[in-house]
Amino acid sequence: MDYFIGNKEYFPTVKKINYEGMNSDNPLAFKFYDQNKVVAGKSMKEHLRFAVAYWHTFCGAGNDQFGAGTLPHPWDQGKDDLEKAFNKADAAFEFISKLGAPYYCFHDTDAAPDAQEVLPAEKNLHKVAERLKEHQQATGIKLLWNTANLFSHPRYANGAATNPDFRVLARAAAQVKACLDVNVELGGENYVFWGGREGYTMLCNTDMKRELDHLARFLTIARDYGRKIGFTGTFLIEPKPMEPSKHQYDFDAATVIGFLKAHGLEKDFKLNIEANHATLAGHDFCHDLQVSADRGLLGSIDANRGDLMNGWDTDQFPTNIYETTQAMMIVLHNGGLASGGLNFDAHVRRNSTDLDDLFLAHIGGMDAFALGLQLAHKIITDGKLDKMKQDRYASFDTGKGAAFTAGKLSLAELYHEAAALKQIPAVSGKQELIENLINQYMFSEV
Repeated sequence: MDYFIGNKEYFPTVKKINYEGMNSDNPLAFKFYDQNKVVAGKSMKEHLRFAVAYWHTFCGAGNDQFGAGTLPHPWDQGKDDLEKAFNKADAAFEFISKLGAPYYCFHDTDAAPDAQEVLPAEKNLHKVAERLKEHQQATGIKLLWNTANLFSHPRYANGAATNPDFRVLARAAAQVKACLDVNVELGGENYVFWGGREGYTMLCNTDMKRELDHLARFLTIARDYGRKIGFTGTFLIEPKPMEPSKHQYDFDAATVIGFLKAHGLEKDFKLNIEANHATLAGHDFCHDLQVSADRGLLGSIDANRGDLMNGWDTDQFPTNIYETTQAMMIVLHNGGLASGGLNFDAHVRRNSTDLDDLFLAHIGGMDAFALGLQLAHKIITDGKLDKMKQDRYASFDTGKGAAFTAGKLSLAELYHEAAALKQIPAVSGKQELIENLINQYMFSEV
């Protein structure tokens, strides 16, 4: 079995997941994700660049703030933490190989045992990285990105790069250095910063300007180090509005873009947009995708969804085809995700306790985006929606509207244009027609 990696098979009841088409009644088969199917000039595999998230899939035990874990993992058995980490790596690559995803991603402490001091933690990470590299070479699975967990340990209660204690900032820098070293060793295509606690809970004891300056300096020296050791990929920042900090500095896409441009980081950094983070900021998922794409800074995507009736980061697998279709329209108009991809920052529900539920969840998410990709291509190729949008702004394409767009009209000249108007007719936005068209596209044959 070419998909079985390691000394033990952790998912013996599951074989290779194959594409069987929408009429298949096999739950462990893809209905829409045919990795070799060509859409808009590229295979689905090339468009979607799916990645399995180490933390939720192989670390998430189903525990929450109200109860203990419900999902015991067979790979969590071993004589010590390092052996458990090796077992987890074996299980991860068996799972990803059987699923057929081309990428994976991880936090340092997902993959390797943490330690209070720098050198033991770094040693553990490099030992596990050797195992991961063996698996990558054996399977062809690649590292989409890795990142440092700078939020779980108590030392980071007040942030990492924005911590008021220099010693904590230095410890965070050591973690990032080790992660960048491992990234280069494993051929990572991106590196992510997620500021889980880069924010504040009380303004009266916070020097916000100083913290933001420190964050910019931290990102700058991390970039410089990465480039020095040979990292040629994209640095990514993942916006999140709150939770656990009350006011996080990476609130949404627009906030992060403004920060990057203010500090001259936009040439090396792009955004990793998470659906559930966007909705927590009061935006649609596609809003933050579009904001990033419009500024040329859409880098990668955390594919999940939240519960709109719950103000918490529920990290559910994506199944909303309207949302995946609109998302893939933005991605296609963006020319793709370049070195980025779609990683499933999502976990099975607490009462989904069978090991094959992990496969079922990923199959559903991959199918949802595969169907969204096909529908997006169909909508774009037809051209009706794009033409309706273009026609809505037609007054700026000719005459004085075009002159304004080109910066050739002063405020006084605009005044004279307005003074000459007798009446401005209402122009419909045709929202209902657009919604009807989208349904027509979605529920006719793909």
